[in-house]
Amino acid sequence: MEEGLRERKKRETRQRIADMAMGLFMAKGFDNVTVAEIARVSDVSVNTVFNYFGTKEDLFADRQDVAIDLAPQVLREREPGESVVGAFRRDFFDALDTRHWRYGLSQGSDVFARIVSEAPSLVAKLREMHEKREDALTRALADELEADADDLTPRLVATHILNTTRILTHSSVRRQLAGEPWESIEPDLRVQADKAFDLLESGFGELLSGKGAGDQHEPEH
Repeated sequence: MEEGLRERKKRETRQRIADMAMGLFMAKGFDNVTVAEIARVSDVSVNTVFNYFGTKEDLFADRQDVAIDLAPQVLREREPGESVVGAFRRDFFDALDTRHWRYGLSQGSDVFARIVSEAPSLVAKLREMHEKREDALTRALADELEADADDLTPRLVATHILNTTRILTHSSVRRQLAGEPWESIEPDLRVQADKAFDLLESGFGELLSGKGAGDQHEPEH
């Protein structure tokens, strides 16, 4: 019980620091906020901040570990007989319905994007996260397909799926930044998402849709 309480306090401290940091970033811009200022408003020392976050960029991307594992999780938790594309289609539309942050569709995603666009180090941080997500999904697909090391299929599939969801998100955020209301963006986004996933289905829709990776065959050309 003592250990559980200690861990809970650590999580609460970490979350408080991240929340305070985000508030400052939103109010002043990422580059105009120092770690010392974050420590002061969080009522902790600078050393404590760095005990929880390796860099200031990590404070902004405080859920990066969860975000990187989301794509492999969608793959692992697909329904029986569901293809990899079908799983991501279902997950994307679930996030759209609930406006969940995992695809950048939550309220405030435009504010998040604006902060990133004004800070080159955050642009680089998000690019790094995207590459890590792609690597993680590639490894997960390779395991399920029992792919050889020189088989490009897992990388190609991971790249196409994640770039598709990223482009859909970018389109939504761009329109929000232009001042368009969500009520007019959402219907168009649903149509565009359906078209996008249809294109993916036409390319490799049968991938992992059978009983297991061992049942898969090479796609016809």
